[in-house]
Amino acid sequence: MTTTPPTPEFIAGLPKAELHLHLEGTLEPELKLQLAARNGIELDQKSVEEVRATYEFDSLASFLAVYYPAMNVLQTERDFYDLAHAYLQRAAAEGVRHAEMFFDPQAHTSRGVPFEAVVTGYHRATVDARDSLGISSALILCFLRDHSAESAAETLEASVPFRDLIVGVGLDSDERDNPPSKFAESFARARELGYRLTMHCDIDQVGSIENIRQVLEDIGVDRIDHGTNVVEDPRLVDAVRERGLGLTCCPVSNSFVTDDMKATEIVDLLRQGVKVTVNSDDPAYFGAYVAGNYEALAAKAGLSRDDVVQLARNSFEASWLDDADKARYLAEIDEYVARA
Repeated sequence: MTTTPPTPEFIAGLPKAELHLHLEGTLEPELKLQLAARNGIELDQKSVEEVRATYEFDSLASFLAVYYPAMNVLQTERDFYDLAHAYLQRAAAEGVRHAEMFFDPQAHTSRGVPFEAVVTGYHRATVDARDSLGISSALILCFLRDHSAESAAETLEASVPFRDLIVGVGLDSDERDNPPSKFAESFARARELGYRLTMHCDIDQVGSIENIRQVLEDIGVDRIDHGTNVVEDPRLVDAVRERGLGLTCCPVSNSFVTDDMKATEIVDLLRQGVKVTVNSDDPAYFGAYVAGNYEALAAKAGLSRDDVVQLARNSFEASWLDDADKARYLAEIDEYVARA
């Protein structure tokens, strides 16, 4: 064991998986402007600086009010390819060896964009990135929880022809008055289809603990996104640890939507043996990709190199890779640490 603090260079080179990343949240201002021009869309913002000036958030709701309108520039299969490939290039440069990426089909199909254009564009980027960058990746279809349960069910059935392109289903967007139980039937159907299951339990929401209880005990998820409020109920912490479930924490985005990145809670869970992981959420909007999130948490919590290595190990152990691939990536971490 060492108490040596990690350097930015050590963090950037450390092999890691990213498990909480919204592809639509990687839409950098430069690409937004480029896609608007390509698709003949008139934007209120005319420069990168003007786009960035709209990124003022103090809650989940204020973030979503900017986030969804920005997606209007995504129109064609090529647009979705360009978005995902740009993220995978950036992630690979920050030591990401595997990414499991959310996408929100309802945000696009509700605008008249075909489901097929979304998923095939994203999937083609994963194939090209694997071949050219050596980064593996998978897609997680998310239901928008502020849409109806019927819309979620329809979206799930639309995914069936593309089942081999999607690893799992999740639940995101505004949590207020939209508990996990609202989507229980769709998640039961998703499990029948062979999808892995995850759900957002955002930090400091009304009913956070009850929502975490529902995803654990009623839905039976394979992972929890955010989920940091679980520290408030030791019984649920025990359940998460005993089941080996990963929590996909996002320190930097936490500090935008609340007044706290939840560093104390994340580290508390880490010390208790919970598989907490570090991720970037919507990095184009929050200004930090995955390495930046590791750096921010390490600085805030005084983490050692051993701590960040454990977080990286957790990221592969909590992933939906098969056991052989997990072992291969964990061995990469061991080799990297031995050389560093």
